[in-house]
Amino acid sequence: MFKSFSHIYIEEGIWDHFRTKEIVSKFPNAIKIPIRHYKDSFNRNSQNFRIQKLSPKLILAEKKDQYLYPGSDFSPNFSHPHFYYNTLALNCIYDCEYCYLQGMFPSANLVLFVNWEDFFSETKQFLEKNGSLYLALSYDTDLLALESFFKATESWIQFANDKPNLTMEIRTKSTNFQSISHLTPNPNIVLAWTISPQNVIDSIEHGTPSLQARIKTIQKAIQTGWKVRICIDPILRVPDWKTHYQSLAETLGKELNPEGISELSVGGFRMNIDFLKQIVDIRKDSSILFHAFEKKDKIVSYSNEETKEILEVMTTALQKHFLSSQIKVSYS
Repeated sequence: MFKSFSHIYIEEGIWDHFRTKEIVSKFPNAIKIPIRHYKDSFNRNSQNFRIQKLSPKLILAEKKDQYLYPGSDFSPNFSHPHFYYNTLALNCIYDCEYCYLQGMFPSANLVLFVNWEDFFSETKQFLEKNGSLYLALSYDTDLLALESFFKATESWIQFANDKPNLTMEIRTKSTNFQSISHLTPNPNIVLAWTISPQNVIDSIEHGTPSLQARIKTIQKAIQTGWKVRICIDPILRVPDWKTHYQSLAETLGKELNPEGISELSVGGFRMNIDFLKQIVDIRKDSSILFHAFEKKDKIVSYSNEETKEILEVMTTALQKHFLSSQIKVSYS
């Protein structure tokens, strides 16, 4: 799934932290390098994201502030009044061509924050003050994909067990469900898998599990009793996209129990214009990024007509197998 990290940069302040030691023990051959602050490495100038992605390094750090962030307009909030996310990790082990992280971060190295207790405390305070919270747990990373050496997903599921007003979404492309399958399903926790046609996975979602592997994992989660969301987002206008996505809907309908799916979220490509500019500069090999996008304010997306066509094709195909009430369309 990922190459073993050759170097691990560790903030001096958390060198002896028990969680640091747990993570480092998973990579006995890695060279350990002390640093003052993670930003000294992560934010330094003249880094090459594409070259770093070939052999990313691990950075272990302590987050000092801002443990909750308001959710982005690019992400569906499912009508929850308090939609937030946190950043237990920065960057992803996968290499999807459409990923906004490569335009947002100057480095492809993976940052892991070890002081989870501070995140827990901030979340408790928010719940006490506001009464409820919809928390996206895997926002600037794929947290479940890291579970073999960074067991944040399990810890947060356990944290949420006695907090009925906390709803969490854990978004992933990973097949690592077995790492949390021993836990009791929580009806307030949504395991959300991003799904794409195999053609898109092969050509654009580099390093990610196959469609069949993801479907088998989703089947296990449903059988175990977890609340599952399917995210077909972004739908990309690749060559012959209609055929690929209609075939995807057919496959999902045949292989997944509709009663086990809480929602199917569909949406088209959209991104912050500054992020896209950064990505285009470093990723000139990606045809999907050089589309004639429509620009509105600080957002680039397919045109209204293209987006409408995408969403109509996808929802029509899904309605053959799932209830219309299960299908949630994101226009933002």
